[in-house]
Amino acid sequence: MTDVVDSQTWPLKLRAVFEFLVIAVCICSFAFTAMGVFASMFGNGAAGTRDYVEYWAASRQLLHHADPYDAVAILRLEHSAGYPAGLPAQLMPNPPSALLLVLPLGLMSPTAAEWFWILLSLASFVVSVQMLRALLGPKESSLHLVAYAFAPALSCLLAGQVGLFLLLGLVLFLRWHRSRPMLAGAALWFCLLKPHLFLAFGLVLLIWIVVTRNYRIVAGAAIALAVSGAVATALDPSVWSQYRQMMGTARVDRTPLPCLGVYLRQLVYPHTFWVQCLPAAVGCVWAVAYYWRRRRAWNWMEGASILMLVSVLVAPYSWFMDQTVLIPALLAGGYVSGSRTMIAILALMSAGLEIAAMRGVALYSPLYLWSAPAWLVWFLIATWKKPRPAISS
Repeated sequence: MTDVVDSQTWPLKLRAVFEFLVIAVCICSFAFTAMGVFASMFGNGAAGTRDYVEYWAASRQLLHHADPYDAVAILRLEHSAGYPAGLPAQLMPNPPSALLLVLPLGLMSPTAAEWFWILLSLASFVVSVQMLRALLGPKESSLHLVAYAFAPALSCLLAGQVGLFLLLGLVLFLRWHRSRPMLAGAALWFCLLKPHLFLAFGLVLLIWIVVTRNYRIVAGAAIALAVSGAVATALDPSVWSQYRQMMGTARVDRTPLPCLGVYLRQLVYPHTFWVQCLPAAVGCVWAVAYYWRRRRAWNWMEGASILMLVSVLVAPYSWFMDQTVLIPALLAGGYVSGSRTMIAILALMSAGLEIAAMRGVALYSPLYLWSAPAWLVWFLIATWKKPRPAISS
């Protein structure tokens, strides 16, 4: 009898130990990232090494009615903020309509602007996760805590990137698309900061809008774009031509990023950009077919998960930090699965990436190439033949 009891309790004990280790690893990765954020903010000259400095410099230029994409002027401002000498200027690659988001930074000193940017990013992160918790899971569930240790989001916070605002825009759209369609459309303005990450998602959204005649979403997005574009144009009437010139010379598409499209181009024909866009084209065709078969009972909270996982996977170019926008999909997969093992696997995958980032593995490293397909595979396994949860409106 004792042997039977032991054979039943040992798996439970091992499972408890495994879950404890998973939690410990996640907590440690989060703690080290937080330490990295504070070290960069309090270290001598370290503030200038963070990506936020390009937003501060662009904003300072725009407020003085100067070219926010002028490499020479931007580099001079970045050096004044502590950016290391000998490196090329970091130019804001986002379109002029995105300048409204960073405009307040130019009113502050570099240090104050960094504090403001970090706190604003952190607030966006917390609000997004809490809204997802209300949309997806029971109140007693603590699964949403996994999102706070998600490696791309922590790296995004550490680098001072805009990915957390993309996440906020996506979550606001999912929250409001039925009850407040114009506000949902306006929230998509954040997603348009990096539209290449939302190609499959965006194409299905446009088709869904036409099918359902929900044009208030288009109106909300158009108003947000018009206002942000008008502000940038009023401050610098030549800003759009300056942006086109910068993109033509900077050639962001040639950056060797660890994503499917870039590697396909390098393998097939390095000098032809359309090869890099081929996965995105295939992904868009698949997305339309996926939506069309389900159009009569379409649910955006469910459909957005797989669409975003595919969109990020096939994006023409993307950073590891851009995978922050996958938090809604992965949390949805975790709630649907309900499996502690699957959630533990997700947490360990994320912790492993965060440890690699904290150990100084360059963001250009092929190490990060596996992450986007891994999230998709994890989601498909976690949700395989599982009933979908009810979604709060």
